[in-house]
Amino acid sequence: MTDTSNSYLAGNFAPVRDEVTAHELRVTGTIPSELTGRFLRIGPNPLPSEDGTTYHWFTGPGMVHGVRLRDGRAEWYRRRWVRSDRVTEFFGWPAVEGPRHGMGDGTANTNVLEMGRRTFAIVEAGALPVELTDDLETVRRSDLDGTLDGSFTAHPKRDPVSGELHAMTYYWEWDHVRYVVVGTDGRVRRTVQIPVADGPMVHDCAITERYVLVLDLPVTFNLEMAMSEVALPYKWNAGHPARIGLLPREGAAEEIRWIEIEPCYVFHPLNAYDLPDGRVVLDAVRHPRMFETDERGPSEGPPVLTRWTLDPAGGQAREQRLDDHPIEFPRHDERRIGRRNRFGYAATFDALRHGPALKYDLERGTVDIHNYGPDRATLEPVFVPRSADAAEDDGWVLSYVFDGGTGRSDVVILNAQDFTGEPLATIHLPDRVPFGFHGNWVPDRG
Repeated sequence: MTDTSNSYLAGNFAPVRDEVTAHELRVTGTIPSELTGRFLRIGPNPLPSEDGTTYHWFTGPGMVHGVRLRDGRAEWYRRRWVRSDRVTEFFGWPAVEGPRHGMGDGTANTNVLEMGRRTFAIVEAGALPVELTDDLETVRRSDLDGTLDGSFTAHPKRDPVSGELHAMTYYWEWDHVRYVVVGTDGRVRRTVQIPVADGPMVHDCAITERYVLVLDLPVTFNLEMAMSEVALPYKWNAGHPARIGLLPREGAAEEIRWIEIEPCYVFHPLNAYDLPDGRVVLDAVRHPRMFETDERGPSEGPPVLTRWTLDPAGGQAREQRLDDHPIEFPRHDERRIGRRNRFGYAATFDALRHGPALKYDLERGTVDIHNYGPDRATLEPVFVPRSADAAEDDGWVLSYVFDGGTGRSDVVILNAQDFTGEPLATIHLPDRVPFGFHGNWVPDRG
């Protein structure tokens, strides 16, 4: 990397190199004893051999981070490379086994979660999931026991009743996107091909009890960029209509109902749900444009929480801005996925500047802000319920927080019902965790 003027290589976007293991971490405050599991996080981490002048934030090799909590203690912090071809070749490590899809090097850098009682690093647009051990070592590339035919996604949605994962996948060679359902055994049980034009980037999806929502928006594959070997050959396409598809969850592609919306881009929904009258509500972070003037990352105007109310009968959409704070990485109590939720959480995201966390009360229309302190910035906040039957807001909000003063990161645990109050616990890490993408709380298996 040679160009430090690239914003995605500066400050806490800059990579870390060494793998780290640290035990019995120092804690300020008290970790709730109910928190037994791993708090995982992943993001891109470019190698020193990569060209900083062309580096795109979305394409760096994956680095996965994790903290293990048990009995009120932070037992360990681990940081490991997700071993793509670039990583193994650079360090001289053995190649990773497993099937392949597409022409990439097997990079998985966008999310880390549990599927079928196994831990996976995942990514969209081509590369297969990468299985990890509980200690975050790379095991192998996986096609989910031979059931995944092609690309996966970084954002499957777990139905809280069935436990199945619902995903929308895409790949530049396809003339369609694919709706994929992964059963609780970690194997694909259903795939639906949905025809679309122009090869859109479909980063995420949403589900309700009746539908899966397909976000067909005007960021599309650009052949000229691909021929020029641009790292991420997707660009704003004003000629591609912005629309949301409502596909019955067990329906055929021909049953989808497309509803046009005003041009914009959405990386991440907060949630979606059905209304009694048949309409559908989608709350998501709306970017006014994407990759129109800045092709190296998402900085095309303030992203804000927005609600679309979709009428499949009339084919109309009503758009409503819910808040003016620029945010990203929205999360909520995942026991409410596809069902009406009252609360949501997000991280400040203003022209690549991170800062406080926000909590939304969607019934009252209020916003609470937790400021972690001077020169401290949160990454994606994750809600963890106190117990399986706890109320929606009864639990904790965990996030990795970067401290610009010390150059290190902490894991901070907030009481969700006292969101603006002092943290319950701050777990001090031995190094920093770069601004990356996503992660999840993975409780110990019963």
